[in-house]
Amino acid sequence: MKARSAMDQLSGVIETILFTSEETGYTVARMRVSASKDPVTIVGPMPHVHPGEGVHCEGEWRTHSKHGRQFLVKHCELTMPGDVYAIQKYLGSGLVRGVGPVYAKRIVDTFGADTLKVIDETPERLREVVGIGRKRVQLMISCWEEQKSIRHLMIFLQGHSISPTFACRIYRTYGEDSVQTMKDNPYLLAKDIFGIGFKTADRVAKSLLFVQDDPRRVRAGITHVLWEVSGEGHVCYRLQDFIPKAQAILEVEASLIEKEVDFLKEAGEVICSKLPCEQKEEIFIWTTPLYLAEEGIAREIARIKHGPRGIREIREEQAMTWAEKKFPHLRFSQEQRVAIIQSLREKFQIITGGPGTGKSTITLVTLLILSQVTDEIMLAAPTGRAAKRMQEITKKKASTIHALLEFDVRTKRFKRHRTNPLSAQVLIIDETSMIDTQLMYHLLKAISDHTHVILIGDVDQLPSVGPGQVFKDLIDSSILPVVVLKQIFRQGKGSRIVINAHRINAGHFPFLTNEKKGDFVFFEISSPEEILDRIVEIIKERIPKRFPFHPRYDIQVLSPMKRGILGTDHLNEVLQRALNPQSYQLTRMNRTFQVEDKVIQIRNNYDKQVFNGEIGAIASIDFSSQQMIVTFDERSVEYGFSDLDELCLAYAVSIHKYQGSESPCVIMPIHTSHFKLLFRNLFYTGITRGKRLVVLLGTKQAIAIAVRTDSATHRSTGLRTMLRGERSLL
Repeated sequence: MKARSAMDQLSGVIETILFTSEETGYTVARMRVSASKDPVTIVGPMPHVHPGEGVHCEGEWRTHSKHGRQFLVKHCELTMPGDVYAIQKYLGSGLVRGVGPVYAKRIVDTFGADTLKVIDETPERLREVVGIGRKRVQLMISCWEEQKSIRHLMIFLQGHSISPTFACRIYRTYGEDSVQTMKDNPYLLAKDIFGIGFKTADRVAKSLLFVQDDPRRVRAGITHVLWEVSGEGHVCYRLQDFIPKAQAILEVEASLIEKEVDFLKEAGEVICSKLPCEQKEEIFIWTTPLYLAEEGIAREIARIKHGPRGIREIREEQAMTWAEKKFPHLRFSQEQRVAIIQSLREKFQIITGGPGTGKSTITLVTLLILSQVTDEIMLAAPTGRAAKRMQEITKKKASTIHALLEFDVRTKRFKRHRTNPLSAQVLIIDETSMIDTQLMYHLLKAISDHTHVILIGDVDQLPSVGPGQVFKDLIDSSILPVVVLKQIFRQGKGSRIVINAHRINAGHFPFLTNEKKGDFVFFEISSPEEILDRIVEIIKERIPKRFPFHPRYDIQVLSPMKRGILGTDHLNEVLQRALNPQSYQLTRMNRTFQVEDKVIQIRNNYDKQVFNGEIGAIASIDFSSQQMIVTFDERSVEYGFSDLDELCLAYAVSIHKYQGSESPCVIMPIHTSHFKLLFRNLFYTGITRGKRLVVLLGTKQAIAIAVRTDSATHRSTGLRTMLRGERSLL
């Protein structure tokens, strides 16, 4: 490689951007050079360049076999555009929200070569431009100032190997102090910035000459590993297993990790306590928020359970006789009668059962009886779709738990809590197995002492996406009354979805058929490539001939894995091309989005009130304002282009992400290439998402592996012990 002083030099103005990778900053652009009649192609790492900007490049010329002569950029410096043409290109490039090519021309026609000086020094003069009002001027000013700061930040990031896509997010978090904050403690990035992990922060720290055994690095690494294992579902982790796990990542002595664990304990950032483990007591470690959440769940349940009864006593047998007259077409089983009577009698009741066991009937009847003694009844579920389904069944308003708790965007907290509780005498929660540790804690805190609580769900489904297995721990603790429903009622004529769900849950091989008239269909195919082709064919051709299903919105492909030919990533690429072919595309974060694409939110965003696992559709993409509109159950949500790593395509999604949702049709590849994730509860959860049709494609061997593999990974939690009042803090 040439020394930098011996590199070729090239200066000019960016004419157009042909390609840019948001992930790496690699860019292909056409540049207008004064010494050349035609634009020159330049390629290389040039993050955040815009048409109209002046660029001074250092690098070397090369001849590409396909694209011809190019200038390979090794280093570049940006300058503000200097002539009227360049200024107009610059402003019209989408750099400034609210300014597209039309307004850019009007601004430059008004102020000429002084345009950038006016925007910098006297931006209020923009009101002189026809069509630009006060609101647009304020938007332009804020965006202009932000872009200047972000440009400085971009230069720092580029020098420390951080993707330029994170510049806006870092700036929104740290503001003008962004660069200094990263210099002082780059490990804060892993804690504060979604999408930046410990490894990236560690790379920055090393470039800033932080040493391997720096205490700040070790503490950040300990916290990182704890949150990593929480991502696997663990609320806590056995300390003797945690130390080597952290050691493998940090590559420091175990004694140093133990020392910094003690420091974090003293600082209140982690908590250690003993729990029963394999017939003896072991020390476990928690991040403090998760420990306090588990401890809080145990405390709040005891408070509610022993609180005063808010509704008057009900004569249960008399109420059942009355309900039977109201529902003459129903014949309640003994299980159902017990569940309804206990729901009327007990202050805090749990009901669990698989599909078709009558949970909806019990909810409907219990709700009808309780509504005779109080109007203060609230219904909720973890997801919008589950709440909507609850509302359809009961004909009563149901909301998501987040909406029930009223998140305050300004304070980043829920408005409903111990001092401002929910005004409910009865609270019924459906799909409780989906509620993670922290959300359950927030929910319980908001329940009044006198509230009558009924939790309903299927404990055999996958546990929550977030850490914990709260529903299972509540049942296993034996401190609350529980009714387990086993008798199956919902078996439509010829229907096998429910029958097979219960067979799988019991460890029995399902009944398989490829009959065209069945609602549970299996195609035995051994080749992953052929499975993929058949999925596309079924969605585009076979299903539309039999069912009135919309190919994008009524059919859901579920896969156990993210990677591989049959993983969700590849399935989404193929299905997007097949089901929504368009030439107008937006590529960000190595993801391509189009209008009418089906998308899924992959993290909780309290500001937008959109939560992990919610599925929507792209309504519009506006390049001039750098905004994308996504509709979730008829609610429109704005996404800036820098926020798009919160979204993924959802033509195919993981079974875990889709729990709590249902689709008229579910299609599942099940193949031995998924062997790491072929678990019974995963398979069971997947097929129970289908309402009218379930289609499996794969091999009987893969199905057999899934059915006989009793459970997915064990989750470490302290909740069951805390519920029983057995814990010893160290």
